[in-house]
This record gives sequence, structure tokens and C-alpha cells, in this order.
Amino acid sequence: MAVPFYGRASAAVFAPLESMSRSELVVRRLMDAIALGLLPDAEQLPGELDLAGIFGVSTVTVREALSVLRAEGLIETRRGRGGGSFVRAPKDGIDQLARRRLNGFALSELRDLGDVYAAISGASAALAARRSSPEDLGRLGQVADALAAADTADARRRADGHFHIEVAAAAQSPQLYHEEVRLQAEFGTLLWIAFGDDSSHAQIVRSCRAVVAAIGDRDPGAAREAAEQRVADSTARLIDYRLNEDPP
Repeated sequence: MAVPFYGRASAAVFAPLESMSRSELVVRRLMDAIALGLLPDAEQLPGELDLAGIFGVSTVTVREALSVLRAEGLIETRRGRGGGSFVRAPKDGIDQLARRRLNGFALSELRDLGDVYAAISGASAALAARRSSPEDLGRLGQVADALAAADTADARRRADGHFHIEVAAAAQSPQLYHEEVRLQAEFGTLLWIAFGDDSSHAQIVRSCRAVVAAIGDRDPGAAREAAEQRVADSTARLIDYRLNEDPP
């Protein structure tokens, strides 16, 4: 079943869960999508039957997952005509969700996720340098401009996530695209816990421009290097943040 109203990344958000059909996995998938901004505030989710079909789980599992999301304050359910389940973005953006997620990772896991994320981002950028269309390049430039103009931590995070996804889309590899969206939800949101100030924002914008320039120059090697480096820098900053946050 197609879900066209959430944008280009919705295909990965609503991909079947295969054999992993527990309600916790549905909660994780939807919570990550809300955190990443793939499911915008006030948007209506598909109905329970539709969600069950999309994820390949029972309606009971979906109902349990929606109950958890309601308890977390991430959705609200309205009855009657025009009713359904609607996204409620956290008032503080994703800060609390991301910090809670960060506390669940060991430093070795963060390093490993950073390595995988850098590899996926680098491969996407290299392929984008070979395969992107003029329209793709135009979108990348627009997203880079939006990132440069963003003036709040949450807006900057969303713009940076959007940039990563557009690079993966420009690579024209469905598998890389889905991996990029998955890693954006699992790890990309964590990276921005340690960012958001003006200095780090300027650094992220510069690295973003470097990726766009390399893709525009049709230089796969430079595109890969620039994309991998921006993830590596962000991962190192996140690990430093985690070390400083941990009690002695």
C-alpha cells in the first residue's frame, strides 16, 4: 500500500517489518520517524488496519504500539468524524527522545554506528556524483541553503537530516536510500544532541557545501571523502559530549 502524503522518505518509514513484528518495533519505527521529522506534527497516521498491513503485523500489535506512543505524548487519538491518530511533535523538539536514546548506547556502539553511517553516507555521495540529475543537484542546493538559513537547533537538525536523505535519493540506489533513512532515524538524531550552536552550525554548513560541490563536479572520490568526513566529525563530537556528560 502506498503512503504518498509523508514525502519521499515515507517508503522507508512504512516498509514492512518482515519477521520482526513485535509492538516494540512498531513503536521504535514510528518514534524514530517522529523524531526525525518524517512524520510532521499534526499529520494523521494511517488507520490501524492500514498500519497492520503496512508493517505486516496484527491490529492488536498496532493497537499496543499506538497506546505506547499516546502515553509518550507523541500521538493523540480523536474520535468521531475526522478522527484517527495524529502526530504530536515534542514541545522541545526531539531533545528528550534523543537523550534517552543516547543513554542506551555504549561508547563502542556509538563508534560502530558512526562507522556504518559514514560508510553509507560516503557510498551515497559517490554514487550521487555519478548518477544525479540536474534536478537532484538543484534540490541539494536548496536543502543546503535551507540548512544555512535555519536559525534554531531543531530547524538545523531537520535540515541536515533532509540533506542526508536527498543525497541518498540522488544516488538512485533504493537499498542505500533505505539504509540512509534507517540510520538517520537511529543515529542521525543523536548526532545533533552535541550540535546546534552557531559555531557547529557553521561547520556543518561548510561540510554540506563541500559535498554538494563534489557531487556537482562529478567527483565520486571527493564526494565520498567529504560525506564520510562530515559524519566522522559529528560522531567524534557526540562521543566527546557523551564522555563529558557521564558522571565520574
